[in-house]
Amino acid sequence: MERHDLQELHYITPICNVPSILQHGLLSNVRAARHRPASVAMQEIQDRRARVAVPGGRRLHKYVNLYICARNPMLYKRLDQRDQLCVLSISPDVLDLANVVVTDGNASGDYVRFAAAPAGLAIVNRELTFAEYWTDPDVIQYYRKKSAKCAEVLVPDRVDPRYLRCAYVWSEDVRQRLQANAGALQVVVNSHLFFA
Repeated sequence: MERHDLQELHYITPICNVPSILQHGLLSNVRAARHRPASVAMQEIQDRRARVAVPGGRRLHKYVNLYICARNPMLYKRLDQRDQLCVLSISPDVLDLANVVVTDGNASGDYVRFAAAPAGLAIVNRELTFAEYWTDPDVIQYYRKKSAKCAEVLVPDRVDPRYLRCAYVWSEDVRQRLQANAGALQVVVNSHLFFA
């Protein structure tokens, strides 16, 4: 993947967290703990992520994890909660911040690669990451595609609110509900992102 391929990054969050995010920014798991945010994360995955150390860096939970494409297995697993979720669009300018890391798949995966940003985008398979689906009759290819859909950009500690561009939601009802608490942040209906 090249820099010009990347129009935005994504952060999946419950809409109830948006007012705090607008105030404090996106926080790493460690920093967010004191604010007790609502979470969409699966506990078994968080337990696994807690054990991961980023090569040459810190523990994975000390980074804000942004997806290159939020239309991925993580969001798919939470479709039953889509009335409570949004996907925040984040400027790819965060790639130029100090000590940012790119992964070619889910950062807690067994065979994931890590590389320093922004040049690290070269390890990301653009076609697999932006593919419409990750299904495949070959089980090895299925796992490869599924992991690639979850490629990440890891930002140490915090993403300042100035990098937020908009929030995507799946329906007009959710848009109206979130917009009432989102201040100047634009809220956009993007049902395709939510598999609708």
